[in-house]
Amino acid sequence: MATDSFADLLSVYMRRIRASAAGVATEIGLSREAVNNWRNGISAPNPRSRDKLVACTRYLRLTEGEANRLLSAAGFAPEFPLQAESVGEPPFAGFQDKVFAQLAQAMPYPIALLLSPAHWGQPPFRYELLRRARAQYGEGSVLHIQPPYSVSTEPADYFAAIARQCGLGDVASDYEFESALERRLLGGERIFCLVSRFEQGTPALRETLAGILRSLSEMHSGRLHLLLCGGEALADLKYRSGDLSLLNIAHVHHWPDPTLDDLMQLAQLRWPEHTWTASVVAVLETLSGGHPALFEEGLQWLVDHLGPEASLHEGHAAFGALHTHLASSPRLWQTFLPLAQTPATRARLQQLLQADDLGRARPYLQDDALRSLFWGNLIHARGAGDAARLHWRSPTVREAGRMVLESCSTD
Repeated sequence: MATDSFADLLSVYMRRIRASAAGVATEIGLSREAVNNWRNGISAPNPRSRDKLVACTRYLRLTEGEANRLLSAAGFAPEFPLQAESVGEPPFAGFQDKVFAQLAQAMPYPIALLLSPAHWGQPPFRYELLRRARAQYGEGSVLHIQPPYSVSTEPADYFAAIARQCGLGDVASDYEFESALERRLLGGERIFCLVSRFEQGTPALRETLAGILRSLSEMHSGRLHLLLCGGEALADLKYRSGDLSLLNIAHVHHWPDPTLDDLMQLAQLRWPEHTWTASVVAVLETLSGGHPALFEEGLQWLVDHLGPEASLHEGHAAFGALHTHLASSPRLWQTFLPLAQTPATRARLQQLLQADDLGRARPYLQDDALRSLFWGNLIHARGAGDAARLHWRSPTVREAGRMVLESCSTD
């Protein structure tokens, strides 16, 4: 909200979990003085510290809506665009139906990973996923685990926090957490557990949690249904480390690109007071390539410049202006810039920007530049199975990459 005070919001969120300025500073890589200056209204985050503020939202355990609110108060774009709770038939309904149907049928281990690139949220459309789970499993049988962000959390505090999230009462150790969850399963209950940001915290605590969930899944076959959500870091845990059996046996789903119908629903959800025609949304789909944050930026530009009865086509006078505006999006630049700032990666980026086909899509991309672009949501896979190939999301995205290269070469 535009009227929110960044300093006041930060103070409220810090007090809620009794976070000290020193604790926040240690976790996000700033000085205690800088955090105190934010909290006291002496200074505000500058454009280069957006990533620090996003890390702060995780450490403070903010919901997607709260994170967006704090970022907005600091003058930044939301981290989780288009994630409002929907009314009626939601976007991506068919995909979510498929995920839940496959999870219910998976035996002996109903465990799935839901991987999504940047700007979709982790997990995407959390409200809808939990609503569907409650309808399928029952209101009291749906748990949501979000492991603490802090790497300095003590094991007892880590499992106490997770137990509270699950409504399991007070626990003081990993053993007590496992016992409390097992008591629910011993009663014959079928439990659904959504685990978001599983990759947070220390490797040792993550491995302990994974071991508990895997063990309970084995001992109570078919009763503990797990959906673990994340992005690049979760994919790295599955494909690069290879030592967490919980992830190794999980079925993998990738959040799909939006269809035109999905985008129509997202536009109506975000700006219900405006009339969005299929032709306008189709043009914006072409410009954004389905990139969620870029699509929302385009919607906002149309609202600001063309009004509620927006009309747009490739020959429209506003088409070029909108293309230029989107190519300058900070969301695109913050993914391209790290690749353009060193000679080796700059040469690789230049090579990729000249290509229409970027190679075969694989379960895990070994090429560092391709992997960064994929999880940054700037490239995507087209086709299915062995025929799937990687391509740029849109000419707008490629134009942004060229602008970044040009900027770095003239600095």
